[in-house]
Amino acid sequence: MSRELKRQIFIGDVQGCAGPLKRLLEGLNFDPTADSVRFAGDLVNRGGKSLKTLRFVRELGDSAMTVLGNHDLHLLAYAHRVRRAGRRNREFDEIINAPDGAELLDWLIGQPLMWKSSSRQLAMVHAGVDPRWGPKRARKRAAEVEHALANDPETFFNHMYGDRPRRWRPRQPHHSRMRTITNVFTRMRFCDAEGRLELLAKGVPGKPPKGFRPWFEHLHPDWKGWTLVFGHWSMLGLHRSGGVLCLDSGCVWGNDLSALVIEPDGHQRLAALGCSNKRFRWVEP
Repeated sequence: MSRELKRQIFIGDVQGCAGPLKRLLEGLNFDPTADSVRFAGDLVNRGGKSLKTLRFVRELGDSAMTVLGNHDLHLLAYAHRVRRAGRRNREFDEIINAPDGAELLDWLIGQPLMWKSSSRQLAMVHAGVDPRWGPKRARKRAAEVEHALANDPETFFNHMYGDRPRRWRPRQPHHSRMRTITNVFTRMRFCDAEGRLELLAKGVPGKPPKGFRPWFEHLHPDWKGWTLVFGHWSMLGLHRSGGVLCLDSGCVWGNDLSALVIEPDGHQRLAALGCSNKRFRWVEP
């Protein structure tokens, strides 16, 4: 069977929960020679098994990839000894000090900020997309950050942290532009129709900050007909609204690790693994 016809599996935020990840894939009868698996970012941090998670995903080879999430970028900034990366993180230190730590970090920094397949009208980001960006423009913006990570990561990470500017503009100083694009793809939950970000609010969509709405309620019309997968929003949980699907169901907090499975004929199903009770289940037929 050609790779285009293989089963596609998308998985939400793992955050170092290696055990639930392996059990979820077992429940799905995942076969790395016959399936592809794509992660919605935040492979690491807080779950206690970040090193095992990175090793497991990387060892899946070409059958696996991830988009970068804010915790993944935080690990990479920490590894580059950026002062704003904050206090000591034992999970990060374990990765950095591992014999294969440098190889794992090299693999991680080479992952994209956004994945898309125009032919299948499928896309994935960690957090969200600016309402002024359709699929093509969003991919171009992601490529700018990917280029910076590949060519001058130290400078990128030294300017990555911060909540401002609050919106992307076509003409901005380089470091402000990179920071804003990164915040859109890896941190956003609420925004307004002009792309202004509200990065402090983490609550449920029904109680947005005044003047803001969940980013996917402002989605650019060029996304019509697409399935856009994201994570990052554990308080939103497993959520489907039109063509967008949130897969962050809070595994690291003891809830679920969720997956979207797309069969070769295009049929979509949702599955989940209870991270406390260790039970696998299909969420939808």
